[in-house]
Amino acid sequence: MTHHSSQVSADLIWEIARNQNSYLVKRASSGGVRFSRDPLNLTNVHSRKYAGFVNDKAVGISPAEGDKGGVTLITKKTKHPQRPGSSVNKVTFGGSKTTRKTYKGIVSSTAKSGYRSDLRAEAVARASAIRLSQTPKKDAPEKKLRGSKAKKAAAEKDE
Repeated sequence: MTHHSSQVSADLIWEIARNQNSYLVKRASSGGVRFSRDPLNLTNVHSRKYAGFVNDKAVGISPAEGDKGGVTLITKKTKHPQRPGSSVNKVTFGGSKTTRKTYKGIVSSTAKSGYRSDLRAEAVARASAIRLSQTPKKDAPEKKLRGSKAKKAAAEKDE
């Protein structure tokens, strides 16, 4: 987390740190795309809207540690911005909890605390993607033969 002062605006911090910061990842391929590794960035897109290290009220979603999965909601406290070590609040929603309850918990905790409402959809989408990645994948079923290939296979089976 970066140092914030009451005398320096978030816009000024963004203008200074937008071209070069520790979270920025530049890719030469695909037309020079820029990504962000910021833990409080919900979409991993390098932009002012999603930059968690700049915004006073930022929300992040990360996978929970442990075997059962789940997600961890990370919110940034605004009371003491000069204390980066204690300026983060973490709430874990376990893997045994249903996805609807997880999403409801994320939305209600951000809404009740006065966090940005424009980030709620992105927060739920990120939690959904993390939960989907934690589910075991099924093997793809064998493709059935169709048309003339099926007739040949049936003829060979009868012989």
